[in-house]
Amino acid sequence: MIRRCNKLGIVVDVAHGTLDLVRRAASVTTKPLVLSHTSLTNNPARFTRLITPEHARLIAQTGGVIGIWPPESIFPTMDSFAAGMARMVDAVGVDHVGLGTDMRGLLGPSVFPDYDRLPALADALAAAGFSATDIGKILGGNYVRVFEASMAA
Repeated sequence: MIRRCNKLGIVVDVAHGTLDLVRRAASVTTKPLVLSHTSLTNNPARFTRLITPEHARLIAQTGGVIGIWPPESIFPTMDSFAAGMARMVDAVGVDHVGLGTDMRGLLGPSVFPDYDRLPALADALAAAGFSATDIGKILGGNYVRVFEASMAA
């Protein structure tokens, strides 16, 4: 299925996949994978959206992007959300981190409830030490790169 999606230019999102599924997907894909909504943990629960650095590196090794999800239960402030993005950057590099999707799938409040908050997130990322170029990658540029690579012959 993944090879067929690669051939058709369909971006493969493994956000709901287990670590084992992601290992298998990464071993067969010819295009970057996306994990659209998560954040880092060292001890994931059995049923969780959170992933380990190993899990994240599998996505990065395909050239893919990991979207950091904004639930207030994990990131109560915009600064903590930016810090969560920084932790993922430390794990996989700035070229593999993006803004998480599926905000309407949250079970509780979000620190980033809509895109009107994008300037505040950009400011928080700048305060966390990211350059304008890196902020551009995190806030959309990395996804553009993955989409372009996925659609290339």
